[in-house]
Amino acid sequence: MTGARESRPALEIAVTSAAGARAARDGGADRVELCTGLELGGLTPSAALVEAVADAGPPVQVLVRCRPGDFLYDAEEIALMAAEVRSVIASGARGVVIGALTSEGTLDVDAVARLRDAAQEADPAVEVTLHRAIDVSADPAATAALLPALGLTRVLTSGGAPAAGRGLDRLAAMAAAAPGVQVMAGGGVRPADIPALLATGVDAVHLSAKRRAPVRADAAWVPLGASSAPAEQDTHFVTDAAVVAEARRALDRARRADA
Repeated sequence: MTGARESRPALEIAVTSAAGARAARDGGADRVELCTGLELGGLTPSAALVEAVADAGPPVQVLVRCRPGDFLYDAEEIALMAAEVRSVIASGARGVVIGALTSEGTLDVDAVARLRDAAQEADPAVEVTLHRAIDVSADPAATAALLPALGLTRVLTSGGAPAAGRGLDRLAAMAAAAPGVQVMAGGGVRPADIPALLATGVDAVHLSAKRRAPVRADAAWVPLGASSAPAEQDTHFVTDAAVVAEARRALDRARRADA
């Protein structure tokens, strides 16, 4: 079912843990998007992590992305992600965040429909979001225009720009091109960007509100995998509750000013 517009602009925070979900909740987030590997653009979390975050508070949308890199998937990868969709919904997800492109840079409608169907078969009330694959599509506004017929709830987008604050014109065009689909601005969002983003007509704002976890002073450091980052950068990200609260205040101020 195509999503209705948000009753008020919503705040979504990307998190990677139950602690992050609690920080988002305490800072005033309306919902969270859960993933692992935020440093890689986000990957599908485990069923146990979904369960823990679902218990932590705000409604959880779960990213389903089986690997980093591009959004061109073969049949085996699509089948895997369909299974992941069913798994995360069974574990407590209120929504899933999906996407796939063709080699021509257009939306892979068949793949998206298959993932949507897997979600709706698992729970007819589940929300389905198209993720930022749209921002590397050949024509993000034209891609957005396909979404109402696909019955998706919302789309997460920077307007095809490196950061949403630099994609304002296209965000407005995408909101106009996808009636009935909630358009959520995300990608490099800072609280100071929120008034301009809401002025484009988007329904929600998404940000990671992240900071690097501190490096353990007593830990030996050895580079692992392909990482060559120095020790002070070779850490994971955690949710910063103060940034969440700042974003909440900015969103509420902008909403009151527009009332």
